[in-house]
Amino acid sequence: MTSTAQAKAGARGAQPDHLSHVIFIAAAAAMGGFLFGYDSAVINGAVEAIRHRYDIGSTALAQVIAVALIGCAVGAATAGRIADRIGRIRCMQIAAALFTVSAVGSALPFALYDLAFWRTVGGFAIGMASVIGPAYIAEVAPPAYRGRLGSFQQAAIVVGIAVSQLVNWGILNAADGDQRGELLGLEAWQIMLGVMVVPAVLYGLLSFAIPESPRFLISVGRHQRAREVLAEVEGKDADLDARVAEIESAMNSEHRSTFKDLLGGSFLFKPIVWIGIGLSVFQQFVGINVAFYYSATLWQSVGVDPSESFFYSFTTSIINIVGTVIAMIFVDRIGRKPLALIGSVGMVLGLALEAWAFSYDLVDGKLPATQGWVALIAAHVFVLFFALSWGVVVWVMLGEMFPNRIRAAALGVAASAQWIANWAITASFPSLADWNLSVTYVIYTVFAALSIPFVLKFVKETKGKALEEMG
Repeated sequence: MTSTAQAKAGARGAQPDHLSHVIFIAAAAAMGGFLFGYDSAVINGAVEAIRHRYDIGSTALAQVIAVALIGCAVGAATAGRIADRIGRIRCMQIAAALFTVSAVGSALPFALYDLAFWRTVGGFAIGMASVIGPAYIAEVAPPAYRGRLGSFQQAAIVVGIAVSQLVNWGILNAADGDQRGELLGLEAWQIMLGVMVVPAVLYGLLSFAIPESPRFLISVGRHQRAREVLAEVEGKDADLDARVAEIESAMNSEHRSTFKDLLGGSFLFKPIVWIGIGLSVFQQFVGINVAFYYSATLWQSVGVDPSESFFYSFTTSIINIVGTVIAMIFVDRIGRKPLALIGSVGMVLGLALEAWAFSYDLVDGKLPATQGWVALIAAHVFVLFFALSWGVVVWVMLGEMFPNRIRAAALGVAASAQWIANWAITASFPSLADWNLSVTYVIYTVFAALSIPFVLKFVKETKGKALEEMG
């Protein structure tokens, strides 16, 4: 067996001496996902307050809520190049600093456009973190654990959502149930946005406690430090010299990834890039973020009391966490592709039932009892199946599916497409819901159904493969 083959076999079967340390590294890198989740849910608690504070309609409100996603798309598109130049860790630190500044600015806006600007800055930071987190985890994780560790990104997102909703609930209660109630000299919704400083600072601090990616270290000639990091994450019994040689050989046969490297064929991008874009778009076009950006507003629109709407939003987050844990358990056991297919079928069922329930007229401002319960249960079914499949699988696959020579650039494009799709859904939902809520959910159901043939035809299984084997 050659040294390279030995290295691959060793990497696959590596048992880190301190698995808890590897878990800590992945969890710290995934804090960017926590920031995304926290921001998604914290704005949910401020939607109606912003509407009344600035006296704006659904279209303008949607733009203010969704504008952060444009920043996310730009941040995701540029993060790969930044990370290749200055390193993954430095990129995380820049994102943490930008998000901290954004949280302060969002809490103290002097006008609507000012709030939109700071949300865009925060979005840029989240976009950077959304690319760097999965890429970094994929680069430091032993292949035997990569799926589970890669799923930390989605786990961090769902935990961020749940924590944010708990914080919002606490602040809302302190303000006597009024989003515009006064607390500490500010309105309650401003405190909600300002509290985002805490996870942003924590993300920055954690970035100083984890090692740089061995692939980046090798790219800048720091071979000894790369060996030390590989020993930390793959085990001291691994053939470190062979692993360094394998990584270096792969890097020497390629050049630094650029946008031009993604081009090929008659459809602009290489096929593998389109598959990554497709995964990102389908993940968003099923309407998952409607459940978190607008859940309180959605339940209130069908007659649920405001305080109860926050409770239902929180129970959805708990279901989200449960589904994510299920995915983390099975993503390395049954594979990425089977999980995605199971999730698609379940999402079609949940979304179709929601579309049916919302097709009924309100009675005294509420859905009929049967349809109300169906809508509530179906919403939780939809979130459960999304969380145990597409929520985790897409982030794991985007971090590992691309060949080494285009990974950073391709991941940036795919993640950017994800944020643009997220923006399209988020910005369009208020107007679509005002027009016809049931038809809106029919649209999401159609995309969930279309994801099934997409996965069957185009998506290849990546379970258990070393990154150097991709492509």
